[in-house]
Amino acid sequence: MSTVPHIFAPHLASMKGIRHGFFSRRGGVSEGIYDSLNVGPGSDDRPKAVTRNRAIVAETIGASGPENLLSCYQVHSDTAILATMPWDEENRPKADGMVCNVPGIALCILTADCVPVLFADRKASVIGACHAGWKGALGGICEATIAKMEETGASRKDIYAAVGPCIGQKSYEVGPEFRDTFLKEAPWSANLFHPGEGDRFHFNIETFVKNRLVKAGLAFVDVIGHDTCELEDMYFSNRRRNHRDEPDYGRQGSVIMLEG
Repeated sequence: MSTVPHIFAPHLASMKGIRHGFFSRRGGVSEGIYDSLNVGPGSDDRPKAVTRNRAIVAETIGASGPENLLSCYQVHSDTAILATMPWDEENRPKADGMVCNVPGIALCILTADCVPVLFADRKASVIGACHAGWKGALGGICEATIAKMEETGASRKDIYAAVGPCIGQKSYEVGPEFRDTFLKEAPWSANLFHPGEGDRFHFNIETFVKNRLVKAGLAFVDVIGHDTCELEDMYFSNRRRNHRDEPDYGRQGSVIMLEG
């Protein structure tokens, strides 16, 4: 069986019956700019390499097969769905949050700077995962995922969450229009914008997402604290790709599953 290293969030790791991991770019079979554990079917990588990489992640997390490693067609929305059975990767649903109460189904969020969030209510045996880019984070994808978990039997006071590797504040330069958009919708986020050169700011999206989760009343929120743009050897990064004018980029996976 092929397995690769992955990072654990302390509180999720302490829960019996729940497996999870924040995977890096290491340990796969892809080559070139996708080196090496690219699990993004939306990339221009060789499909066979992506399929093999997803199988490696599925094996590592303990899913019964790669078809049980589910990823959505992520569209920066506030849509969260119930995911209880495998789907055809070619026709995967357009959504940015997934919830599951079926053992053996692994939820896999794809990122390359955006914020992956994993959720678990061990008492109710309900898990969730979401992709929080700035549009989704501001639009309420975290809250939508929590609401879908509650519909499935979870209680937010029993939900533990983990904010995974994402772009760090010093790497995330934004313009004044971006800041204005956030201050209009979330005035409390003003202190998350640090002045940069000229009219630019550096935004702390990691803490923005954490604060949204805390405000939602969850039991606890872990933060991994890795900057995907800065840590080139460990993570794919769309921002870094843009700086280098590369044609494409890989995606790393953040995965959670109820044990069978």
